Amino acid sequence: MLRLLAVDDEQPALEELAYLLRQDSRVEHVTTACDGVTALQDMVQMIGTGERLDGVFLDIQMPGLSGLDLARLVGGFPSPPKLVFVTAHEECAVQAFELEAVDYLLKPVRAARLAEAVRRLQAAASPAAAEPGQDDVIPVELGGRTRFVPQQSVWFAVAKGDYVRLHTVDGSYLVRMSLAALERRWAEAGFIRVHRSTLVSSRHVSELRFEGGRVTLTVGTETLQVSRRHTRQVREQLVHQHRTALS
Repeated sequence: MLRLLAVDDEQPALEELAYLLRQDSRVEHVTTACDGVTALQDMVQMIGTGERLDGVFLDIQMPGLSGLDLARLVGGFPSPPKLVFVTAHEECAVQAFELEAVDYLLKPVRAARLAEAVRRLQAAASPAAAEPGQDDVIPVELGGRTRFVPQQSVWFAVAKGDYVRLHTVDGSYLVRMSLAALERRWAEAGFIRVHRSTLVSSRHVSELRFEGGRVTLTVGTETLQVSRRHTRQVREQLVHQHRTALS
């Protein structure tokens, strides 16, 4: 069961968020704070008294101490709680994921979307408590619809400025986050950097080829070039992974 802190300087939005979170059977307790400074004080007090805090649902634009500033401070805690940003400002998504946020919700928050954020927070905060077979999911907004793209379906990801394009067996999807943030998030799932702008799922690599001084990978139905800088690391990691799988 999750113990959460909800932070928003707009009282109606804070009350609605806290209400929705309390309706979720996975949530044990929700504390609220109306600004960043109060939230920081509450978290310090919780740490001092040994009270558990699994996650923080955090607005961004707040007077005094913004959500991003608070997140940077929380990142310095010995065992920081997981963060979910809840905001009306979509342009801060890249910064949020660079701060290793679990999710980024846009207001007004829909109950189904909030439930997905709680699932992901639960999996991140207590991996052992996550349901068997659950896979990390990236939500993609598509003209009023939300498509949930599972990690295991992604062949590779390519940086596109402040966005990342996820390539899957079903097509490609553009999401607003940095490749570096995605790399940190999926490193333990076998995603490896093969180029400064490309991240590849090793589970979908079927061939590593050396030809004419160039190194390429066959990933799904695509052929991708490996940069010279990453060649040795990619080769060693793929060989080690497949040896481990066979042992």
